[in-house]
Amino acid sequence: VKIEVDIRNVDRSTGAMLSGEVAKRFKHKGLREDTIQVKLTGTAGQSFGAFLARGISFELVGAGNDYVGKGLSGGRIVIRPPEEAKIVAAESIIVGNTVLYGATEGEAYFAGVAGERFAVRNSGVAAVVEGVGDHGCEYMTGGIVVVIGKTGRNFAAGMSGGVAYVLDEAGDFAERCNMAMVELEP
Repeated sequence: VKIEVDIRNVDRSTGAMLSGEVAKRFKHKGLREDTIQVKLTGTAGQSFGAFLARGISFELVGAGNDYVGKGLSGGRIVIRPPEEAKIVAAESIIVGNTVLYGATEGEAYFAGVAGERFAVRNSGVAAVVEGVGDHGCEYMTGGIVVVIGKTGRNFAAGMSGGVAYVLDEAGDFAERCNMAMVELEP
């Protein structure tokens, strides 16, 4: 199934009802990968892709607000700026704060920078982002996060599991990483 629609910032929790129906019918097993593909254009409201179930893929050409991918449950989220945008993705915010909060499974790819508290309490999602604000990967217990840009302060506070790969071109990441529960490797 392929769907193409516009989205506005008043559209909140987009995908939650669809995922609820998938869960009701197919339980946690969900659907085969990319069974339902949704391409959206615009700026999504809060909690875009919340609890997105296995087998559902969201591609958003635009930007997302806070709580994108909250409770992600096996789905895939891709957010990128429009091709005609005159921004440098690696220097521009593409999603808000607390993205992937409590996410358990799935994939997320962001062509741009995330706000604060990226992947807080992530326990199984694989994610790629071009930079994060303060408190990235806070309380993370599983999953993989790849940050190919700058991070804010207090990265990995309370992180007890999972792996974060951080591109440290300036060589100062250790100053912004909370070393209480993690170790750094080159």
